[in-house]
Amino acid sequence: MTEQYVAPRFRPLVDVQRAHETELLNRPQVVGVALGHKVTGGRDTGERAITVLVTRKLPAGSVTPEDLVPPVVDGVPTDVQEVGEIRAGSPTLASAEALRQRMRPAFGGLSVGHVKVTAGTLATCCYDAASFPGSPSRYYLLSNNHVLANSNNASPGDPILQPGAADGGTAPGDVIGRLARFVPIAFLDSGPPRTNLVDAAIAEAPFQDLDRRIYWTGTVRRVRSAPTVGDLVQKCGRTTNFTTGRVLHVNATVDVNYGAAGVARFTEQILTTTMSAPGDSGSLVTDLDEQAVGLLFAGSATVTVVNHIAHVESLLGIRIAEG
Repeated sequence: MTEQYVAPRFRPLVDVQRAHETELLNRPQVVGVALGHKVTGGRDTGERAITVLVTRKLPAGSVTPEDLVPPVVDGVPTDVQEVGEIRAGSPTLASAEALRQRMRPAFGGLSVGHVKVTAGTLATCCYDAASFPGSPSRYYLLSNNHVLANSNNASPGDPILQPGAADGGTAPGDVIGRLARFVPIAFLDSGPPRTNLVDAAIAEAPFQDLDRRIYWTGTVRRVRSAPTVGDLVQKCGRTTNFTTGRVLHVNATVDVNYGAAGVARFTEQILTTTMSAPGDSGSLVTDLDEQAVGLLFAGSATVTVVNHIAHVESLLGIRIAEG
C-alpha cells in the first residue's frame, strides 16, 4: 500500500484499516471501508474514523449482534454511512449539447467511447512518461477501461469514437484514434479474488487532434500527491458538465457493480460528495489550483468514486501534467 498517497493525518489509521477491512467487508450491506471523519446527527465532527460504507443503514435492533459494526476497532472509532449501490455504467441521462459534439482538436470533458460502448468522458490528453523530458512520439486521450476498452472486452487497435456512439458518433467518420492499452479489471467472480487500483485506458490519436485543456477547468499543471478529507475538487464531464465537490474519504476500498460484467473491488480510492452521473465516467478530477487528483469512474446517489491519479499515470506509463 502506497502510504505516501495518504494525507499525513490519516496515515496512523492505515494499519488498523488494513487489519479489519476484510472482516468488515464481509458483513451484510457493506460495500466499502475508508478513512474519513465521523458524522453525528448529520454534522461532520472532524474526528478521524474508519468509515464503513453500506448500501442501506439499518436500525441497530434489526441487525444481528455478529453483523453489527463495532463502535471502535483497535482504539479507532468507526462510523457507518449509507451510500447506496456503487456503480460504473453507461449514460442514462441527456448530456450537455456542447460536450456531445464532434470536436477537433478534442479536449477534456467531451463525449468519447469505444465503438461498442455508449459514451463516457475524455479526461485529458497525455503522452508517454518515458519521453519526458524530450519529444514524445505518441499522444493519447485518457479515460476509463469501461469507456475505451469495453470493460476488458476490447483489443488494442479497436476504433475509438468522439463523440461516443450514444451521442451520434459513428465509424469511420468520427474515429479519433485507436485503443492503445488498458489496465485489466479483475472481477470478484472470475478466478481468485483480486483487487484493482484503477479503471483506466488510453487511445492513441494524432497530435493535431488532441488538446490538453479541460473544458471549464483549464490545463493540468501538476499532480496532487495526497489529497485529504475536506479538499474542494472540480470536474467537467459529458453528462453533468462542470461540477464541484468535496473529498469525503481517502484510502477507500469499495465494491463497484459493472452490471453484466460483474462486481470489482477497488482499493486506495478517493470518495467525494456526489458530483457525477452515468456518462461522466472518465472525467479528470482536479483541485481548484488545477492540480490533478484522480480519474472519476463510478458513483452512487451520495458519493463519487475516483482513482488516484498517481496510480493511473504509473500503471498506464503516461504523463498528464506540465510539472
